[in-house]
Amino acid sequence: MNCVSAVIAAATLALASTAYAAPERYEVEPTHTFIYFEVTHFNTSTVRARFDSTEGFIELDREAKTGAAEMTIDMASIDSGVPDFDKHLKSPDFFDVDKWPEAKFVAQKFNFDGDALKSIEGDLTLLGETKPVTLEGKRFNCYDQPVLKAPVCGGDFETVIKRSQWGMNWGIEMGIPDDVRLLIQIEAIRQ
Repeated sequence: MNCVSAVIAAATLALASTAYAAPERYEVEPTHTFIYFEVTHFNTSTVRARFDSTEGFIELDREAKTGAAEMTIDMASIDSGVPDFDKHLKSPDFFDVDKWPEAKFVAQKFNFDGDALKSIEGDLTLLGETKPVTLEGKRFNCYDQPVLKAPVCGGDFETVIKRSQWGMNWGIEMGIPDDVRLLIQIEAIRQ
């Protein structure tokens, strides 16, 4: 094989391996992954809470600019910092945790602008209803985590949903807003 043929063969192999690179799987790292929500309280202050227990995975092919994800949220892990409010949020007025102990987000499409992950499109299942949701990326990065000695990807994502789409209507007629801002802080470790 002459030198030109060898270079062409090597370039063809390199292009083929890039085009068919397998997605890498990342498991959600629970101490750096939380889902927060916030809503204004009668147009005065902002009420916030978070879910402390989330698990799932991300599959990411950074070369092909594709990805998928699945996250399961333990609805009983809600924490507003006020136990009586947490009890009300767990009741049938809001999350009905006894009937619906989990919520799930399944993403089918990752949208990139260059190397930056700009948005994730998927479906949110809450209270037995599944609706499409797009999460906007505010920051996305992959790095070698020095303590875990493993590659990690993560970022901050957010969206605004109308809770009534999932049948959560309590308090709307009293002036508690339908719009809820979701903020997702996530890091996941490559497996």
